Amino acid sequence: MAQAHATVHKAKTPKEFPLEKVRNIGIIAHIDAGKTTTTERILYYTGRIHRLGEVHEGSTTTDWMPQERERGITITAAATYCAWKDCQINIIDTPGHVDFTAEVERSLRVLDGAVVVFDGVQGVEPQSETVWRQADKYEVPRIAYINKMDRLGADFFMSFHSLGEKLGANAAAVQLPIGAEDKFEGMIDLVEMKEYVWLGEELGATFEVRDIRPELLEQANEWREKMIEKIVEYDEGLMDRYVHNKRHFDPAELRAAMRKGVILGKVFPVLCGSSYKNKGVQPMLDAVMHYLPSPLDRPSVTGTDPETGEPVVRNADDEEPLTAFFFKIQADPFVGKLAFFRLYSGKLHVGDTVYFPKKKASERIGRLLRMHANKREEIQSVSAGEIAATVAMKNSGVGVTFCRAEHPILLEQITFPEPVISVAIEPKTKADEEKMANALQRLSEEDQTFRVKTDEETAQTIISGMGELHLDIIVDRMRREFNVQANVGQQQVAFKETIRKKVEQEGKYIRQTGGRGQYGHCWLRIEPHKNKGYEFVDGIKQGSIPREFIAPIERGVREALEEGALAGFPIVDIKVTVFDGSYHEVDSNEMAFRIAAAQALRAGCQKAHPVLLEPIMRLEVTMPEQYMGDVIADLSARRAKIAEMGVRGNVKFVRGAVPLSTMFGYATAVRSISQGRAAFSMEPSHYEQVPANVQKAIVEKRGMKKTEEN
Repeated sequence: MAQAHATVHKAKTPKEFPLEKVRNIGIIAHIDAGKTTTTERILYYTGRIHRLGEVHEGSTTTDWMPQERERGITITAAATYCAWKDCQINIIDTPGHVDFTAEVERSLRVLDGAVVVFDGVQGVEPQSETVWRQADKYEVPRIAYINKMDRLGADFFMSFHSLGEKLGANAAAVQLPIGAEDKFEGMIDLVEMKEYVWLGEELGATFEVRDIRPELLEQANEWREKMIEKIVEYDEGLMDRYVHNKRHFDPAELRAAMRKGVILGKVFPVLCGSSYKNKGVQPMLDAVMHYLPSPLDRPSVTGTDPETGEPVVRNADDEEPLTAFFFKIQADPFVGKLAFFRLYSGKLHVGDTVYFPKKKASERIGRLLRMHANKREEIQSVSAGEIAATVAMKNSGVGVTFCRAEHPILLEQITFPEPVISVAIEPKTKADEEKMANALQRLSEEDQTFRVKTDEETAQTIISGMGELHLDIIVDRMRREFNVQANVGQQQVAFKETIRKKVEQEGKYIRQTGGRGQYGHCWLRIEPHKNKGYEFVDGIKQGSIPREFIAPIERGVREALEEGALAGFPIVDIKVTVFDGSYHEVDSNEMAFRIAAAQALRAGCQKAHPVLLEPIMRLEVTMPEQYMGDVIADLSARRAKIAEMGVRGNVKFVRGAVPLSTMFGYATAVRSISQGRAAFSMEPSHYEQVPANVQKAIVEKRGMKKTEEN
């Protein structure tokens, strides 16, 4: 018999949920897969908000920044929380655009589980692969939600298979769609073996649970069998019955086995729905509750003792010593800076004094806040396993651990990708000068992929980031939040330099100035260190250089690496060994050895066959078939290497790699070629040697520029 369900839950006031009923989850995906719309529906159906916002109207809860609302994209990861049935769910809605990948990186570092949203028309897209790899890196259990099943060209089975083909995921369908495109009604639950059918699209207030209609039963049985096959190995009792052909399994047993597989990171349940049309969000919340881990299900957090370097293990328990980790700093117009943290163990109260082991400093916690997007709620304490915020302290920063002084622990830092694009920026007026310096400092504290430096030759301020959009948003935020008007120069690619030959080079710095002189002398062996970064080796034998001068030599080397021999770009992938030298009893000092080392490195690199490296982007372009030839011809002119061409639904796609330096203004160009019907996505892939003719042009251009400036 059909059974109607009212689905909007009354909001619960925040209360103490037992730890096994807490879920810390992120919503992650490719840009435009529907993360923010899905988050908005979750907040509505759990009673956190009483009116639905829409991305295209600029009225969503988690996209609260003006830039997010205008552009219809997520820029900053927004934290919120809600209650579903008997669970508290802490949610972080993350950006999908590759320029803001750092937001995803730092969020995954502190989450216990994730819902990965896929576009039902596109399946796995390039940025889906990036966020999936980031989740793999932090071993975050996931469920997959194939969204937009109401859209023209939606194909659940294509999207499902792309999870295995492109991500290598052991995906297990726990739902099948009933219909697709404008005939999408709901889904079959393969665990319960029931249909969930939505009655209209009006906020999805009611759906019915029915028996599966006869024409869909065979397909449902076939896919249920596939699901069971993937999960029985996680429960010995089920496996035994399965092997002996006793195939009647209770839904609770299947959920328990699936949960074990998900927590181990071996199985990924796949659901479907249409968040925009309000279908499928409630069963997805049930899946979060049933399959994703609580803080108790995750491995204990391991850090090191800052004094001894020994490993230290902490469990998610209020009674254990305090262990917490700042993962995000955010400028707030009302309270200054907010610092978001995950409390891994212990309990934290307002007024407590906490210890920062890296800086060997203590500070008092003034305020504790639970965040709902950009709204704050004052709380008195935070328990193990929770995510909260405090007003930023002097020693807080992204990747900083805090604990109790009597139980010190240091957790592993977060690593962020290097910026690939730079622009020069200058204040429009003298009054903007100080404000700009303050704004850039605040913004670089928030975002570890945004860098600020001063070009020593031109005295220009150079800002660097992950892409055109990233820097565009930074400049816009400076204007709106900090009231700074600035002129922005042309975008420049973050080239790097390396060497291709091993050389040995002497560096000697001798100055005699009446009184005490300066004497530094060293021999460096400089060699390529492909894809291994920078390494410095102390190869001094028999004390030809005293120990106290080795560190200054390395400082001199590091300083010289900032500006390469070829065109003044930073030098990477290089191994430097100091293997000989001499010193003077009276005249040798740290500065002399630092200068000698820098001179040796610069001279050595000039002889070591220096080459330019440029950032290569992973690119995907989708377009109607008639534009494919023109798109490929244009990409070839941009030095692109096409790796794959294919069909996805009713559109063609091209995948490949292309130098970033040739892609400025590509959005306008590809729109023009395809009459606005092509779309593309691009993300940093790796660095590669620049072709000789291009290198010659860049070096000449840099030389001319320096001549003009001098």
